[in-house]
Amino acid sequence: MDSIDSILEKYPNAGRDSLIPILQEVQEEENYLSKDNVKRIGKYLGLPTSKIYGVATFYNQFRFEALGNYHIQICRGTACHVKGSEQVLEEFKRELDIEPGETSRNGDFSLEIVSCIGACGLAPVITVNGEVHSKVQPGDVKDIIKNYREEVKENA
Repeated sequence: MDSIDSILEKYPNAGRDSLIPILQEVQEEENYLSKDNVKRIGKYLGLPTSKIYGVATFYNQFRFEALGNYHIQICRGTACHVKGSEQVLEEFKRELDIEPGETSRNGDFSLEIVSCIGACGLAPVITVNGEVHSKVQPGDVKDIIKNYREEVKENA
């Protein structure tokens, strides 16, 4: 029995009302919702995969790609926007050659836009695996990425 079976067993005789909690638990366990797991959940609940994707794509908490080793979140809240987070985002996209919601080919970096990190006085703010970087400017992006790439090499 694998971890997905263990999660599904927590919901005997489950119906549509259990879909979101199941999706949340599977994503927490696997880091994302794979096609295979979406199919398994659909089969278990007796729902077509199209319904599951319909629900999962409605909520921005669900991901269909694994996160990178370094998950970068760019705040686009009002304070960060006013202080230039759009330019910071554009620089990350250019440097990593990925769009928000994507993971780099080597699996090292993933990029996500978030509405607010809650550190408005430090704007513009990003986090990398929860570590806050404050007052980030486009010119800082290369160094931030370089530091994490060096960390990847050290941990290899």
